[in-house]
Amino acid sequence: MRLLQWNIQWCRGVDGVVDPARIARAARELCDPDVACFQEVAVNFPALAGSAGEDQAALLATAFPGYEAHFAWGVDVPDGRGGRRRFGNLILSRLPVRQVLRHPLPWPAHDGVPSMPRVALETVIEAPWGAVRVITTHLEYYSDIQRAAQVARLCEIDAEARAHATLRPSDRYESGPFQPFVRPGASILTGDLNMHPDDPLMAPLRQTWRDAWALAHPGVAQPATFGLFDAEFAREPYCCDYVFVSGTLAPRLAAVRVDPHCKASDHQPVIAEFKS
Repeated sequence: MRLLQWNIQWCRGVDGVVDPARIARAARELCDPDVACFQEVAVNFPALAGSAGEDQAALLATAFPGYEAHFAWGVDVPDGRGGRRRFGNLILSRLPVRQVLRHPLPWPAHDGVPSMPRVALETVIEAPWGAVRVITTHLEYYSDIQRAAQVARLCEIDAEARAHATLRPSDRYESGPFQPFVRPGASILTGDLNMHPDDPLMAPLRQTWRDAWALAHPGVAQPATFGLFDAEFAREPYCCDYVFVSGTLAPRLAAVRVDPHCKASDHQPVIAEFKS
Protein backbone atom coordinates (compact mmCIF):
# COMPACT_ATOMS: atom_id res chain seq x y z
CA MET A 1 0.00 0.00 0.00
CA ARG A 2 1.37 3.39 -1.00
CA LEU A 3 0.29 6.40 1.05
CA LEU A 4 0.84 10.06 0.19
CA GLN A 5 0.80 12.79 2.86
CA TRP A 6 0.70 16.32 1.44
CA ASN A 7 -0.36 19.81 2.47
CA ILE A 8 -1.35 21.14 -0.95
CA GLN A 9 -1.79 24.84 0.03
CA TRP A 10 -5.21 25.12 -1.69
CA CYS A 11 -3.57 23.68 -4.83
CA ARG A 12 -1.26 26.71 -5.09
CA GLY A 13 2.24 26.08 -6.36
CA VAL A 14 5.32 28.13 -5.56
CA ASP A 15 4.66 29.91 -8.86
CA GLY A 16 1.46 31.32 -7.34
CA VAL A 17 -0.80 29.38 -9.70
CA VAL A 18 -3.74 27.43 -8.25
CA ASP A 19 -4.07 24.21 -10.27
CA PRO A 20 -5.86 21.15 -8.83
CA ALA A 21 -5.06 19.17 -12.00
CA ARG A 22 -1.34 19.75 -11.38
CA ILE A 23 -1.71 18.38 -7.84
CA ALA A 24 -3.34 15.23 -9.24
CA ARG A 25 -0.61 14.79 -11.87
CA ALA A 26 2.14 15.32 -9.33
CA ALA A 27 0.58 12.80 -6.93
CA ARG A 28 0.53 10.13 -9.61
CA GLU A 29 4.10 10.88 -10.66
CA LEU A 30 5.29 10.81 -7.05
CA CYS A 31 3.96 7.39 -6.15
CA ASP A 32 0.56 6.60 -7.74
CA PRO A 33 -0.90 6.44 -4.21
CA ASP A 34 -3.43 3.92 -3.01
CA VAL A 35 -4.34 6.46 -0.32
CA ALA A 36 -3.77 10.21 -0.55
CA CYS A 37 -4.10 12.50 2.46
CA PHE A 38 -4.38 16.18 1.56
CA GLN A 39 -4.58 19.23 3.81
CA GLU A 40 -5.61 22.81 2.95
CA VAL A 41 -8.32 21.85 0.48
CA ALA A 42 -10.50 24.89 -0.27
CA VAL A 43 -14.08 25.17 -1.47
CA ASN A 44 -15.48 28.54 -2.58
CA PHE A 45 -12.65 30.65 -1.17
CA PRO A 46 -11.78 33.24 -3.86
CA ALA A 47 -9.97 35.37 -1.24
CA LEU A 48 -7.16 32.81 -1.12
CA ALA A 49 -4.25 33.90 -3.29
CA GLY A 50 -4.59 32.66 -6.85
CA SER A 51 -7.95 30.98 -6.28
CA ALA A 52 -11.09 31.59 -8.30
CA GLY A 53 -13.23 30.00 -5.58
CA GLU A 54 -13.20 26.58 -7.20
CA ASP A 55 -14.51 23.49 -5.41
CA GLN A 56 -11.16 21.80 -4.95
CA ALA A 57 -12.58 18.79 -3.11
CA ALA A 58 -14.82 18.00 -6.07
CA LEU A 59 -12.12 18.71 -8.65
CA LEU A 60 -9.60 16.45 -6.92
CA ALA A 61 -12.20 13.70 -6.52
CA THR A 62 -12.92 13.90 -10.26
CA ALA A 63 -9.21 13.81 -11.05
CA PHE A 64 -8.88 10.45 -9.27
CA PRO A 65 -11.40 8.15 -10.95
CA GLY A 66 -11.81 4.86 -9.15
CA TYR A 67 -11.08 6.44 -5.76
CA GLU A 68 -13.44 7.21 -2.92
CA ALA A 69 -13.21 10.83 -1.78
CA HIS A 70 -13.96 11.92 1.79
CA PHE A 71 -13.76 15.57 2.82
CA ALA A 72 -13.84 17.10 6.31
CA TRP A 73 -13.76 20.82 6.89
CA GLY A 74 -12.94 22.77 10.03
CA VAL A 75 -13.89 26.10 8.51
CA ASP A 76 -17.52 26.37 7.33
CA VAL A 77 -18.74 29.94 6.85
CA PRO A 78 -21.28 31.74 4.62
CA ASP A 79 -20.15 33.27 1.36
CA GLY A 80 -22.75 36.07 1.47
CA ARG A 81 -24.60 34.67 -1.55
CA GLY A 82 -26.42 31.73 0.03
CA GLY A 83 -23.49 29.33 -0.27
CA ARG A 84 -20.74 28.12 2.05
CA ARG A 85 -16.97 28.50 2.12
CA ARG A 86 -15.12 25.44 3.44
CA PHE A 87 -11.50 24.61 4.21
CA GLY A 88 -10.19 21.29 5.43
CA ASN A 89 -8.73 17.87 4.73
CA LEU A 90 -9.37 15.28 2.03
CA ILE A 91 -8.66 11.54 1.91
CA LEU A 92 -8.75 9.74 -1.44
CA SER A 93 -8.64 5.94 -1.44
CA ARG A 94 -8.83 3.35 -4.17
CA LEU A 95 -9.01 0.74 -1.41
CA PRO A 96 -12.47 0.12 0.10
CA VAL A 97 -13.50 2.56 2.84
CA ARG A 98 -15.67 0.97 5.53
CA GLN A 99 -16.34 3.84 7.90
CA VAL A 100 -15.68 7.58 8.02
CA LEU A 101 -15.52 9.74 11.14
CA ARG A 102 -14.98 13.49 11.32
CA HIS A 103 -13.55 14.76 14.60
CA PRO A 104 -13.67 18.48 15.43
CA LEU A 105 -10.48 19.39 17.28
CA PRO A 106 -10.36 21.72 20.30
CA TRP A 107 -10.27 25.44 19.61
CA PRO A 108 -9.66 27.14 22.97
CA ALA A 109 -9.72 30.92 23.00
CA HIS A 110 -6.32 32.55 22.53
CA ASP A 111 -6.51 36.33 22.56
CA GLY A 112 -4.77 38.28 19.82
CA VAL A 113 -3.67 35.21 17.85
CA PRO A 114 -4.96 34.30 14.36
CA SER A 115 -6.53 30.86 14.28
CA MET A 116 -9.21 28.75 12.63
CA PRO A 117 -11.24 25.66 13.55
CA ARG A 118 -9.43 22.40 12.86
CA VAL A 119 -10.61 18.86 12.18
CA ALA A 120 -9.24 15.32 12.01
CA LEU A 121 -10.63 13.05 9.30
CA GLU A 122 -10.64 9.31 10.07
CA THR A 123 -11.32 6.59 7.50
CA VAL A 124 -11.35 2.85 8.12
CA ILE A 125 -9.69 1.39 5.02
CA GLU A 126 -9.44 -2.21 3.90
CA ALA A 127 -5.69 -2.51 3.38
CA PRO A 128 -4.27 -5.66 1.79
CA TRP A 129 -3.53 -7.06 5.28
CA GLY A 130 -6.82 -6.00 6.92
CA ALA A 131 -8.63 -2.97 8.31
CA VAL A 132 -6.63 0.09 9.29
CA ARG A 133 -7.64 3.55 10.41
CA VAL A 134 -6.10 6.35 8.33
CA ILE A 135 -6.37 9.75 10.03
CA THR A 136 -5.29 13.04 8.53
CA THR A 137 -5.23 16.45 10.14
CA HIS A 138 -3.77 19.95 10.07
CA LEU A 139 -2.97 21.48 13.44
CA GLU A 140 -2.99 25.18 14.36
CA TYR A 141 -0.04 27.19 13.08
CA TYR A 142 -0.14 30.31 15.28
CA SER A 143 -1.40 29.16 18.70
CA ASP A 144 0.62 26.73 20.82
CA ILE A 145 -2.28 26.63 23.32
CA GLN A 146 -4.66 25.38 20.64
CA ARG A 147 -2.07 23.02 19.16
CA ALA A 148 -1.49 21.43 22.58
CA ALA A 149 -5.22 20.82 23.03
CA GLN A 150 -5.42 19.36 19.52
CA VAL A 151 -2.53 16.96 20.16
CA ALA A 152 -4.23 15.76 23.34
CA ARG A 153 -7.46 15.16 21.45
CA LEU A 154 -5.70 13.12 18.75
CA CYS A 155 -4.30 10.85 21.45
CA GLU A 156 -7.77 10.56 23.00
CA ILE A 157 -9.25 9.61 19.63
CA ASP A 158 -6.71 6.82 19.26
CA ALA A 159 -7.35 5.54 22.79
CA GLU A 160 -11.07 5.54 22.08
CA ALA A 161 -10.59 3.60 18.85
CA ARG A 162 -8.32 1.02 20.48
CA ALA A 163 -10.98 0.50 23.16
CA HIS A 164 -13.61 0.01 20.45
CA ALA A 165 -11.37 -2.57 18.79
CA THR A 166 -11.53 -4.79 21.89
CA LEU A 167 -15.34 -4.85 22.05
CA ARG A 168 -17.55 -7.66 20.84
CA PRO A 169 -20.01 -5.92 18.48
CA SER A 170 -23.68 -6.37 19.23
CA ASP A 171 -25.52 -8.55 16.71
CA ARG A 172 -28.85 -6.89 17.44
CA TYR A 173 -28.80 -4.67 14.37
CA GLU A 174 -27.91 -5.79 10.85
CA SER A 175 -28.69 -2.48 9.19
CA GLY A 176 -29.40 1.14 10.00
CA PRO A 177 -27.22 3.55 11.99
CA PHE A 178 -26.67 1.05 14.82
CA GLN A 179 -25.16 -1.51 12.44
CA PRO A 180 -21.69 -2.34 13.80
CA PHE A 181 -18.60 -1.69 11.72
CA VAL A 182 -15.03 -2.52 12.58
CA ARG A 183 -12.96 0.28 14.13
CA PRO A 184 -9.54 -1.36 14.32
CA GLY A 185 -6.72 -0.58 16.69
CA ALA A 186 -4.17 -0.36 13.85
CA SER A 187 -3.82 3.22 12.63
CA ILE A 188 -1.86 5.63 10.49
CA LEU A 189 -1.78 9.31 11.44
CA THR A 190 -0.77 11.80 8.77
CA GLY A 191 -0.75 15.53 8.60
CA ASP A 192 0.82 18.93 8.72
CA LEU A 193 1.30 19.21 12.47
CA ASN A 194 2.91 22.67 12.34
CA MET A 195 5.64 21.50 14.72
CA HIS A 196 9.37 20.98 14.41
CA PRO A 197 10.54 17.42 15.19
CA ASP A 198 12.00 18.57 18.53
CA ASP A 199 8.83 20.36 19.69
CA PRO A 200 7.87 19.06 23.16
CA LEU A 201 4.32 18.51 21.91
CA MET A 202 5.62 15.78 19.61
CA ALA A 203 6.29 13.57 22.65
CA PRO A 204 2.68 12.49 23.35
CA LEU A 205 2.20 11.68 19.67
CA ARG A 206 5.34 9.55 19.65
CA GLN A 207 4.10 7.78 22.78
CA THR A 208 0.84 6.91 21.03
CA TRP A 209 2.23 6.18 17.56
CA ARG A 210 5.63 5.41 16.03
CA ASP A 211 7.27 7.98 13.77
CA ALA A 212 7.40 6.29 10.35
CA TRP A 213 10.46 8.24 9.23
CA ALA A 214 12.41 7.27 12.35
CA LEU A 215 11.45 3.63 11.87
CA ALA A 216 12.63 3.63 8.25
CA HIS A 217 15.72 5.81 8.83
CA PRO A 218 17.04 5.25 12.39
CA GLY A 219 19.25 8.07 13.57
CA VAL A 220 18.61 10.21 10.49
CA ALA A 221 16.63 13.45 10.82
CA GLN A 222 13.61 13.76 8.56
CA PRO A 223 14.29 16.24 5.75
CA ALA A 224 12.54 19.59 5.64
CA THR A 225 9.00 19.53 4.28
CA PHE A 226 8.26 23.26 4.42
CA GLY A 227 10.03 26.42 3.36
CA LEU A 228 12.28 24.88 0.71
CA PHE A 229 10.98 27.07 -2.11
CA ASP A 230 8.68 29.59 -0.37
CA ALA A 231 9.90 31.64 2.59
CA GLU A 232 6.64 33.51 3.28
CA PHE A 233 5.92 31.56 6.50
CA ALA A 234 9.32 29.97 7.17
CA ARG A 235 12.55 31.80 7.89
CA GLU A 236 14.38 28.58 7.07
CA PRO A 237 13.25 25.15 5.85
CA TYR A 238 12.03 22.73 8.48
CA CYS A 239 10.02 19.53 8.88
CA CYS A 240 6.36 19.75 9.93
CA ASP A 241 4.65 17.05 7.80
CA TYR A 242 4.60 13.55 9.24
CA VAL A 243 3.38 9.98 8.97
CA PHE A 244 2.95 8.04 12.20
CA VAL A 245 1.95 4.38 12.54
CA SER A 246 0.66 2.28 15.40
CA GLY A 247 3.13 -0.20 16.84
CA THR A 248 1.38 -3.14 15.20
CA LEU A 249 2.02 -1.62 11.77
CA ALA A 250 5.71 -0.93 12.30
CA PRO A 251 6.79 -4.31 10.81
CA ARG A 252 4.75 -3.57 7.68
CA LEU A 253 6.50 -0.28 6.96
CA ALA A 254 8.65 -0.79 3.86
CA ALA A 255 9.88 2.71 3.00
CA VAL A 256 9.37 6.40 3.76
CA ARG A 257 10.65 9.30 1.70
CA VAL A 258 10.25 13.05 1.33
CA ASP A 259 10.29 14.44 -2.18
CA PRO A 260 12.59 17.50 -2.18
CA HIS A 261 11.86 18.66 -5.74
CA CYS A 262 8.09 19.11 -6.10
CA LYS A 263 6.95 22.75 -6.38
CA ALA A 264 3.21 22.20 -6.80
CA SER A 265 2.70 23.36 -3.18
CA ASP A 266 4.70 25.17 -0.51
CA HIS A 267 4.99 21.83 1.34
CA GLN A 268 6.89 18.76 0.23
CA PRO A 269 5.09 15.43 -0.17
CA VAL A 270 5.81 12.53 2.20
CA ILE A 271 5.40 9.00 0.79
CA ALA A 272 5.11 5.86 2.91
CA GLU A 273 4.96 2.31 1.57
CA PHE A 274 3.62 -0.70 3.47
CA LYS A 275 4.14 -4.42 2.92
CA SER A 276 1.20 -6.81 2.70
